[in-house]
Amino acid sequence: MSRGRTERRRRAGRPGVVVLAGWLFADLLLVLALVSMADRPDPKADDRPTPEPSKTEATEPPTPTGPRAVDRHPQEFEVAGRNKGDLVKQIAKDTRKWSGREAALVLTFGGSSNGTVYAHRVNGLLGKARPEMFTKKTATDDYHNLGERAETAVVRVYFYTAPGG
Repeated sequence: MSRGRTERRRRAGRPGVVVLAGWLFADLLLVLALVSMADRPDPKADDRPTPEPSKTEATEPPTPTGPRAVDRHPQEFEVAGRNKGDLVKQIAKDTRKWSGREAALVLTFGGSSNGTVYAHRVNGLLGKARPEMFTKKTATDDYHNLGERAETAVVRVYFYTAPGG
């Protein structure tokens, strides 16, 4: 056998210098990464001391946080009649028990086939009866209820919840 063939056989059986250098470099990077992670504290561990609650903090309820939402359970009342003044008085009287709350959405169901016109009229008077409850931001929608008599309406009010509630 010639010396060239023997040299090729030996090279084919073992990796070259470049391959070994690449593996050495990759191993070195792995070791450096592990060492750098080892000296860092656990990000999920809470090593801070917890303060003792004072006597006043223990008796006070926590303040709710977060945005307000819309209560899923609506409140309802009924109105009837043609006179605007009477309708405003009915709305003010029937919503007195919810004073201090703000309406997010109002669905009004006017009676008979022309009920949407009546419902729209009632929704237009809500702000006159309780401007703090029915603001310009309150969404209203008009519907009709064929099963009810004309010039009557059922008003379904969805209120905002308290912040964080």
